[in-house]
Amino acid sequence: MTKVFEKSPAFFDTFTRKPSMQKTTHYCPGCGHGTLNKIIADQIAELGLQDQAIFVGPVGCGVFIYYYFESASVSAAHGRASAVATGVARANPDSVTISYQGDGDLAAIGTSNAIHAANRGENMIVFFVNNNIYGMTGGQLAPTTLIDQTSTTSPTGRSIVNDGYPLKMAEMMAGLEAPTLVARVGVNTPKNVRQATKVIKKGLEVQRDKKGYVFIEVLSQCPTNWKKDPKDSCDWIDEVVCQQYPLGIFKDLVDERGEVKRRAERVEFDALAEQLGLTTDDEDNTQKIEMLQDELRFKFAGFGGQGILSLGMMVSQLSMERNMEVTWLPSYGPEMRGGVANCSVVVGKKAIGSPAVENPHVLVALNRPSLEKFGPLVAKDGLIIYNSSLIDQVPDTLSGRVYPLAATDLASEAGNVKAANVVVLGFVAQKTGMFSLADLEGFLSETFKKPALLEINLKAARAGWDVAEKV
Repeated sequence: MTKVFEKSPAFFDTFTRKPSMQKTTHYCPGCGHGTLNKIIADQIAELGLQDQAIFVGPVGCGVFIYYYFESASVSAAHGRASAVATGVARANPDSVTISYQGDGDLAAIGTSNAIHAANRGENMIVFFVNNNIYGMTGGQLAPTTLIDQTSTTSPTGRSIVNDGYPLKMAEMMAGLEAPTLVARVGVNTPKNVRQATKVIKKGLEVQRDKKGYVFIEVLSQCPTNWKKDPKDSCDWIDEVVCQQYPLGIFKDLVDERGEVKRRAERVEFDALAEQLGLTTDDEDNTQKIEMLQDELRFKFAGFGGQGILSLGMMVSQLSMERNMEVTWLPSYGPEMRGGVANCSVVVGKKAIGSPAVENPHVLVALNRPSLEKFGPLVAKDGLIIYNSSLIDQVPDTLSGRVYPLAATDLASEAGNVKAANVVVLGFVAQKTGMFSLADLEGFLSETFKKPALLEINLKAARAGWDVAEKV
């Protein structure tokens, strides 16, 4: 049995996926998420489910759950974790699929996804972390905010007339026929932690035995947004929160339910290609692009609104049209709180192992925070292209080949400052040798149908290309 104060073997020894956070988590002091993570990890290890577990993370306080658990993980768009978990569970019927969601994620934007997954009785366990407030975004009113509870968007307290009643998700899920186990637990006291551990273990056993859908609501303290110290937050759950959200098991059909099996056919690629009308001749006739190496890892970063995600999409699309393996992974939301929006693009001649880009071969930084954050991660033989229109100081810790590019100024000269990302596209294409100027012009002609927009973007691409030829 795992000792209470030892790090669970289901956790990474050090959280190497987040270099700035090797030994600790990103959760606020006193938050209940850390306790819940520990319980889940201990029970996964005790039941021997680590190699079967697949976590689906939300947008919210639990967004970085993949930093901590040494298991497979998938990130979902806001509110879509239950839908993504459905796909994961059906495509991997032997897995233990874990959807980890907060009250803003599941009970607001994700309500329909969550309810229909429950109503289908999907083989998944859903941890619904209820701290009565939007935690990650600054303490706004949530669907679970208590009656009369204040928040940044309900400074006088939640009003039934204006805001309706708090959603009791556990009771709602228990009213559906399909779920096997539905409960509400707390992680604020030793007694509640012991009860939560029993329920969570039972829920994971249901997933191990493929007996259908499990929903466990977890009342979590949030000292930061409740404006209380950790002790008072723990007391407040027992004294106030539990009055509107009573703890308990609302549905338990574990002993009555049998294994739920769904058809999960593996489709061979040749059969899929035939259905889509693709042939090997089509593949052979598609020209692969020349690259500096067999796999190039790009990081495009800047402020939101600078076309960072679009720039990554354009490089991805151009590469796919030339029969390359491509991944595009945006980071837009939680990372914005650090002033940086970015996307990672990997282009390769063979299958790509991971879409994550920790040490880019090519970095494009359109603002100073991006250059400071990602510049030191580029290797000596890598390329660093920064927007010299906005960046006047370059860190002396950079080891890659550094190129200034006045992207904003050149875009303005082309007719629109918003075309700065296309200026960069031209520069990157020339410097990497991946695409010719004719390739870019053909792609832009297909992308921009309005003549005026097309002309601006053609000028922008040529401007970036010309500068790259001269440096």
